[in-house]
Amino acid sequence: MVDRSFADLSLAALYDALNPWGPGDDFYLGLVMSSESVLDVGCGTGRLLRRASADGHRGRLVGLDPAAAMLVQARRHDADVEWLLGDLRACSWGEEFDLVVMTGHAFQVLVEDDELRTALSAVRRALRPGGRFVFETRNPVVRAWETWTPDRVREATDEDGRVVRVWHEVREPVVGDRVTFVETFDCDAWQAPVVSRTTLRFLAPDALDASLHEAGFTIVERCGAWGRGPLTPTSPEIITVAALAA
Repeated sequence: MVDRSFADLSLAALYDALNPWGPGDDFYLGLVMSSESVLDVGCGTGRLLRRASADGHRGRLVGLDPAAAMLVQARRHDADVEWLLGDLRACSWGEEFDLVVMTGHAFQVLVEDDELRTALSAVRRALRPGGRFVFETRNPVVRAWETWTPDRVREATDEDGRVVRVWHEVREPVVGDRVTFVETFDCDAWQAPVVSRTTLRFLAPDALDASLHEAGFTIVERCGAWGRGPLTPTSPEIITVAALAA
């Protein structure tokens, strides 16, 4: 089921303002621009592929997302991109892409083992020989969820010029590598706040590698920061570049 923060048209319209372009986007953009055929899984508002198109990418760009409201945002812009509604479970590409990416910690929504296996199998089938699968997850050792507290409020202005306040809160016990939290959106003009509940999986590097190897991938590169610095216990990210095993 799609989280309310992505399924609601008014909330989806706030996504880019709440998550401005940053070093991670630059990292992925470089990969996209050097690849002929690209699939962005969980593309959201599509800004990565839209930027690639605007910057002169002349190959095939495909954005896949299960949230129709996010794709409404993507389609508002003029870009030579294929926007598809759905997820990897419903797709059957065969060796069509040089690069598959999952940005914005989208990989962490694969909470159950069977979801993860199904997704990795679909990515494997979609990649051409020599292709790459690139994604990032938050490093569980850093315990980022402990900073998701109501006192850390972000603000964005909606299309009507109204200020919307957003904050996160972990209200339920952490269960293994799964963290459930709520994201609250509030605006003085609204009758009541809007709350979205999400569960993410924080896989450690060894668990990630085991899943990738089982699915037929090999690890090409592993970084802990967008500048391609090494993964350390204090690295906020686990950035993985994987390829099909020989």
